[in-house]
Amino acid sequence: MSQRHTDQQVAQWHRDGAVLLDQFLTAEEVAPCFEDMRALYGDKAPDISQTRNDDHGGQVGTFSLDQFRNNEDMPFNCSPALNLIGLHPAFIAMAKAALGSDDVRLYQSHTWAKYTGAADYEQPFHCDFKNHTLTVPSENADGRTVNFMIYLTDVTEADGAIAYVPLPDSDPITGPNRAMFLDTDLETQQRLKQVEKRGVGKAGSVFAYGIDVYHRGMNLTVPNGYRYTLTASYKAAGNDMIGWSAWPHSFMKPWYLLINNATPEQLACLGIPRPGDAFWTERTLERAKLRWPDWDMAEYCAAAA
Repeated sequence: MSQRHTDQQVAQWHRDGAVLLDQFLTAEEVAPCFEDMRALYGDKAPDISQTRNDDHGGQVGTFSLDQFRNNEDMPFNCSPALNLIGLHPAFIAMAKAALGSDDVRLYQSHTWAKYTGAADYEQPFHCDFKNHTLTVPSENADGRTVNFMIYLTDVTEADGAIAYVPLPDSDPITGPNRAMFLDTDLETQQRLKQVEKRGVGKAGSVFAYGIDVYHRGMNLTVPNGYRYTLTASYKAAGNDMIGWSAWPHSFMKPWYLLINNATPEQLACLGIPRPGDAFWTERTLERAKLRWPDWDMAEYCAAAA
């Protein structure tokens, strides 16, 4: 079934800017993705699992390159399972509902493996729009983004569950203009901490949030802990203000894993025209078959005929 969200969840996302979708994916869907993550990152755990201090002497967290180790953009050199999970029909369906658009694009997707003691993961509260757009978050639904943080392991507070502040709670503190950088504003950071919530969920759960929501990464405190996630970010087709990945730029990566296994609807989310589009002519079909010889283009050829 492509629709797994409820109208209430979409309404909460619009109101709060974030919603936790409890066990959105089944255990059967998560299992091969977990194995892919273990194959990609299982040897990256630190030799000694040393818990980091979340207190920081009363100061706010910081950003560091160490936090973003074991973080890679799609496609991934593993099975099709992990490559396609961010394009699951249920995510496409919710993105369409949240953004109020019948045509959406996946503009960012990356894996992230965190390990206890591998880095100091505690960050200051921030919004993500600074590196998703050169403008600011839109007030219209179809100009926004919905970012799905997909839990491939159980995520408790001890596993570094994301901290966030719903929009109705943060606006009285920061004002609706939502500053990008609050790193040095200790007073505001502390006030946000007082009303923060944690995105705790079982494997298969999803934290869906917008780029205008204050949130921060947290340390893993459980001994020898690890947290596997995949992020999939959607925007409405034609929204050129939002961007991250230029998918063709990474043409040397194993795109065949997606091309050969995705549905036309999933490929459309990557910018590949649907069957029946005027782009598909006898010449473009022939050239696409030469580039991707194992791509089943029967539906595209039938629509062109």
